[in-house]
Amino acid sequence: MTESVGGTLSVPVEADWAAAVAAVRAVSTSGRVLLVCHVNPDGDALGSMLGFALGLRRLGVRRLQATFPGPPELPEPLRGLPGAEMLVPAAEADPDPDLLVSFDAASDSRLGELADRVTTAGTTLVLDHHASNTGFGTVKVVDARAAATAVVVDELLTRLGVPLDAEIAECLYVALSTDTGSFRFAVTAGVHQFAARLLATGISPADISRRIFDTRPFGAVQLFAEVVGRARLEPTAADGHGLVWTWATQDDLARHGQPPYVLEPLIDSVRCTAEADVSCALKQTGAGEWAVSLRSKGAVDVSRVAVALGGGGHRLAAGFVGRGSADEVVDAIRRELAGALLGAPGG
Repeated sequence: MTESVGGTLSVPVEADWAAAVAAVRAVSTSGRVLLVCHVNPDGDALGSMLGFALGLRRLGVRRLQATFPGPPELPEPLRGLPGAEMLVPAAEADPDPDLLVSFDAASDSRLGELADRVTTAGTTLVLDHHASNTGFGTVKVVDARAAATAVVVDELLTRLGVPLDAEIAECLYVALSTDTGSFRFAVTAGVHQFAARLLATGISPADISRRIFDTRPFGAVQLFAEVVGRARLEPTAADGHGLVWTWATQDDLARHGQPPYVLEPLIDSVRCTAEADVSCALKQTGAGEWAVSLRSKGAVDVSRVAVALGGGGHRLAAGFVGRGSADEVVDAIRRELAGALLGAPGG
């Protein structure tokens, strides 16, 4: 039950917030709570989840687990987040919690092998900011205008009466700064006001930024040099707005001795291309399978491309899982780009 502004999913109404507060308060201190974020968690998914986990601890909830699908390995820059001790491998997650809370997942498919908890849990609360959210769950608080899921989490913690402290603030600052590209996009006055409240708790933005954005193994630096070196520019794509793309394989990772998470910021290495509005990074996750990241500088709604190809996201940042060869996946993207121009019918 969310309000729609301009024909797109927008802000939660008061009834949504009230239902979310009631769902959390219905879980007694002895109730079983499972927090889940999406596969290959980024800073917003993990930071929002752990920030909320810390908030629940402040409310006295003790039977609490946090997890995500897939291998339990965290990206090195995110391993030191407060609350990480509450993380458990997916295989150890409660099979039928009293309350399931999903973070930053636009669909239950993003929860991987944990998606069945949506139906086995007593109540499922969905906290998200993706306009492409499918509406799964019992209680939904989806704010498509929020710069990050952390904004939704902060509002809910405030309504629950949880005071903001340095540990919660660090988690939410990591979430906010990563989903805004270190405050380079999706930034409003409200985003900076939120960041100011987080910084007022005493956390160090310089230390956090150095850990999250400016720390990379030398092997990853060499890997990026190779992958960016094979990038392709197509100036006539997207009705002349331009497309730049590159790809990284599992063989690339193995050759440089790097784990998959180092490829998460790969898109930033090509999105700066002046001649292309749209940038694309393909990261191989298996035989004939790719995690695809899409970015736009403003002329193209890449969420329409991603949704058409089975994914989701935002107007300027989206993604999906592609299948086939890298060339076949990019062929599919090219076909969708013309219909995704902002100002085109449905755009």
